[in-house]
Amino acid sequence: MSAATVRIARLSTAQAGFEAAFAKLQHWSSEADAAIEQRVASILADVRARGDAAVLEYTARFDGLEAVSVAELELGPADFAAAFEAITPAQRAALQQAADRIRHYHERQLEACGRGFSYRDDDGTLLGQKVTPLDRVGLYVPGGKAAYPSSLLMNAVPAKVAGVREIVVVVPTPGGERNPLVLAAAHVAGVTRGFTIGGAQAVAALAYGTATIPAVDKITGPGNAYVASAKKRVFGTVGIDMIAGPSEILVLADGTTPADWVAMDLFSQAEHDELAQSILLSPDAAFLDAVQREIDRLIDTLPRAAIARASLEGRGALIQCRSMDEACAISNRIAPEHLEVSAADPHRWEPLLVHAGAIFLGAFTSESLGDYCAGPNHVLPTSGTARFSSPLGVMDFQKRSSLIEVSEAGAQSLGRIAAELAEGEGLQAHARAAEMRLKR
Repeated sequence: MSAATVRIARLSTAQAGFEAAFAKLQHWSSEADAAIEQRVASILADVRARGDAAVLEYTARFDGLEAVSVAELELGPADFAAAFEAITPAQRAALQQAADRIRHYHERQLEACGRGFSYRDDDGTLLGQKVTPLDRVGLYVPGGKAAYPSSLLMNAVPAKVAGVREIVVVVPTPGGERNPLVLAAAHVAGVTRGFTIGGAQAVAALAYGTATIPAVDKITGPGNAYVASAKKRVFGTVGIDMIAGPSEILVLADGTTPADWVAMDLFSQAEHDELAQSILLSPDAAFLDAVQREIDRLIDTLPRAAIARASLEGRGALIQCRSMDEACAISNRIAPEHLEVSAADPHRWEPLLVHAGAIFLGAFTSESLGDYCAGPNHVLPTSGTARFSSPLGVMDFQKRSSLIEVSEAGAQSLGRIAAELAEGEGLQAHARAAEMRLKR
């Protein structure tokens, strides 16, 4: 075996031990390390008690960024606009075009799902739903090893479309180094203000508020284990979007897509980090062999080859199935974050696929296009949670209130129903409140 060979697991649904191997492949614990949990709890309590002073202390300790006041760490529209002007024309155009597509998609989403409604019963009773935006949201944008302007767009644009009044971004800047593309994306997306802070302390500041940093209604955006733990702990004080696990891609291939395309699509998730997962399902054994050869040939051309190799060897798999129908059934069991249907007729298989964060149809639809500029949101459920949750969208930045206006005639029929059920529950005040409105 060549030293360059990527030792990615090779499975077959026809193998006697497939179920055990498949279960092992799927296993990933979302439980944070106990030491992380304890540290995060301490940071949250400290920020809640000491506010700005604690934020400054942790920012100096973890990011090496010294400041006399949190106001020195604040960013405003002028900073965002200056960063936008400082980047290259090509970068400005790409950010603007991506933002326009994301905005257009979420405007359509608003029209389809994000509007209120009302109607009247025959007796004149009005029933309905009022939809209103959140007042203020906080967006966490990762910094440090990597910076993600695309993540800022995917969080801020739907918030803006939903009508959120104030969007506050927090982004760590280790050593004080600001990423101009992230700040430029804030300009394009219409972010209100920002702070160059990160980690659990940033989540705490957004959740509880400090003298300088306003408390928000909801926190969205990805982060490391400390950020994820902090978001879990502040839920209830504020809303959160989701707790994201490692990135995932599942490719269903009928063997008609070039093998090097598929190999690179698997790399597109494997290069994120060592815990990312890339799986290929195909009924064509020869195609799986071809993809393995392309993986071996191409991996060392990647700047992040070591990370991609560790990911593929630790959590990746090439799985031969009996048919594309079986591949779809296995896909539904996995409920992947990103699902590529790389087939000659992807629409034949799409109706069979019911659990996935995003479904990419056809050989030309690389997952990376969805990450940056296709339009639908790239903040997706991971770790099988696509079985019960959805991509980030306009609805995550809205809340719904029920509208009820009962007419005098409606009170006669509804009052009797309510009184009967309330008596059965032993709640006499409920019953009497309904009965008082009945005509004597």
